Amino acid sequence: MPNILLIAHRSKPEAARTADAIRPLLARYGAVEEIPSGDEPLPSALAFDLAVVVGGDGTLIGETRRLVARGAPIVGVNAGRLGFLAEFDVADLEKHAPLVFGATPALRERMLLSIEVARVNGECEVGVAINDAVITAGAPHRMIELSMSVDDDHEGVDITGDGVIIATPTGSTAYSASAGGPIVHPDVAGITITPICAQSLAFRPVVVGAHETISFGLRRVNEGTCVVLDGQRFIPVGRGDRVIVRRNALHAKFVANPSNRYWDALRSKMRWAAPPSYRA
Repeated sequence: MPNILLIAHRSKPEAARTADAIRPLLARYGAVEEIPSGDEPLPSALAFDLAVVVGGDGTLIGETRRLVARGAPIVGVNAGRLGFLAEFDVADLEKHAPLVFGATPALRERMLLSIEVARVNGECEVGVAINDAVITAGAPHRMIELSMSVDDDHEGVDITGDGVIIATPTGSTAYSASAGGPIVHPDVAGITITPICAQSLAFRPVVVGAHETISFGLRRVNEGTCVVLDGQRFIPVGRGDRVIVRRNALHAKFVANPSNRYWDALRSKMRWAAPPSYRA
C-alpha cells in the first residue's frame, strides 16, 4: 500500500470539508499522513509515494513548487472556483480511485520554468514557476524599459511598457491569455512571451522553443518592479539586474482524471470559442 501525503488548504471551509470527505477513501488505499498547506519546505524525513492536494488551482500551483523536487505524482482535488488544473472532484476521485491509487496511474507531465535573477552586486536569486514568471512594473506604475534576447540573438529587442509575461503551456490559459497571448496545448514544448501593454503595435506575443534561454536586462525600473512567480512569490529587481528564464530540468507529474479531456475543460471552464449570445 502506498504512503499518501494529504495537503489541504484548511483555512478555506470548502477545502477542509473536501479533505474530510476524501480521507476515508484515501485510507482504504494507503497509509495517510496530512500536513498543512504553506510555504515551509517539506521535512526531509517525510516519505510518500503520492501527494493529494485539496484546494483551488492556486493552492495546487503553490504546493507543486513545494513537492516537485520529490518526484512523486500529485493528485489535484478541486475545492476552489475554477478547477482547471486540479482535475478531480470528490465524485471523480471515488469513481477512479483504483486507477489513481494503483501501481501505474496515468500521468500528465507539465513543463516548469527556472528563473534566475542576477543582480549587479553579484548576488543571485533563483525560483521555479509552474504557470508563469512576470516582470511587472510595480509602484509607482510608470513604464519600464527592458532589453530581451532569445538564445544566441545578441542584438535582441527592447520592450517599453508595463512588463512581460513568460509562460509555460500550462500557464498559457492564465495571465498570458488575459494579456492577449495564445493558448498553447500542454504537450507543446514551448515558452510564450507576452508583453504587457507594450508601447508598440508591432510587439506581438511569440512562442519560442522550450530549449531556448530568454534573457532580460532591466534598463529603467520603478521602486516596486519585481519578478512574480505564479502570482505567489515576489522577487524585487533593480536597474542593471538581469532575469534569465529557461526550461527547468524537472517536470511536475499530475495524476490524470480519465473523465477529463483538455478540450472539454477548455470549452466548459474557459469558455473557449463560445459563440455570441443571440436573442431567440
